Amino acid sequence: MDTPTLRTARLLLRPFADDDASALFALHGNAHVLRYWDSPPWRERARAGRFIAACRRMAQEGTGARVAIERVADGAFIGWCGLSRWNPDYRSAAITYCLDDAFWRHGYATEAVRALLQWAFDTLDLNRVQAETDTRNAASARVLEKLGFVREGTLREDCIVEGEISDSWIHGLLRRDWTARVPGPAAG
Repeated sequence: MDTPTLRTARLLLRPFADDDASALFALHGNAHVLRYWDSPPWRERARAGRFIAACRRMAQEGTGARVAIERVADGAFIGWCGLSRWNPDYRSAAITYCLDDAFWRHGYATEAVRALLQWAFDTLDLNRVQAETDTRNAASARVLEKLGFVREGTLREDCIVEGEISDSWIHGLLRRDWTARVPGPAAG
């Protein structure tokens, strides 16, 4: 699977470059951004390089695709989104996204995830996309709901990060529901 390059009205979703490492480390080192994440903030810069290498491996192995999200207006790195656990036999995958808190509440997450979903349904011929959110992360749940995801259940105490136990919601989006909401190509 090739990592896509996608454009929306305000965003460029593109494969990671080596020079994204500093911005990626700043993003994943931010405890506020990762307070609902399933792992603690990064403490060593080398993690960013390993993440970028893992993105490339996912694409080569055909198991997923992660893209950097860049704001078109100024080229600012604002985060990333990706598909993982792609299973062509089941026609399913999981979606994840992480944006710098300076770019929250501007609709960027919804715009980026919408573009990636359109690519996934059109190019990968997916039937289902799943997402998980910490039950305390109402903003992320709203992003998914705006895109047509349905909350399907709760995973009780599924994460323990630095001694803190949390629950997660499972959200699912089916092709038929996506198609009913988005006639034709997704708008930016």
